[in-house]
Amino acid sequence: MTEIKNAEIKNVCVYCGSSGNVDERFKTAATKIGNLIAEQGWGVVYGGGRVGLMGLVADGALEKGGNVIGIIPEHIQAREVQHTDLSELIVVDTMHVRKQMMVDRSQAFVILAGGLGTLDELFELLTWKQLGLHDKPIVIVNLNGYWTELIEAIHHIAAEGFMRDTDLALFNVVETIEEVPDLLKKAPREKFDPTTKWI
Repeated sequence: MTEIKNAEIKNVCVYCGSSGNVDERFKTAATKIGNLIAEQGWGVVYGGGRVGLMGLVADGALEKGGNVIGIIPEHIQAREVQHTDLSELIVVDTMHVRKQMMVDRSQAFVILAGGLGTLDELFELLTWKQLGLHDKPIVIVNLNGYWTELIEAIHHIAAEGFMRDTDLALFNVVETIEEVPDLLKKAPREKFDPTTKWI
């Protein structure tokens, strides 16, 4: 196993919704996180779409001169929803390959408001971290209390004994976008390279 002690953040993966039919506060936050990540000199890794919050994250980073890597499956690209102005657009065969590549290309993860796809990605990230497949920081942005009930449900799972109390440290929660960069700078860095450990 390759040791990567104190590995620095190069790319931050942002997971969020592809819907644009949402409160303006979520749209503003999506643009802002793209801005902030780029201003730190970090790249953005995301799902490659041009619509909804996803597109706004990419645009926010690009407008600040940031590097943006989109990873999109062929079946979504075929619907012509991919972003065409990215630094790099990677087209893959399946959703599974997409999710693996997004994790491999990133040193930290930020969860904004989203739907079922965002939940799927979050819980896969948490499960993989619980199993030791990665140990990269995960930050949930609970803007306007969007994820409050979800966070309470995770605590309920621990209280009922279906996960360890210590597993509640798998992720951090912030209430504002502005808190994300400092938290990621202070977060422990990954101790190992997980790219050879995928099941």
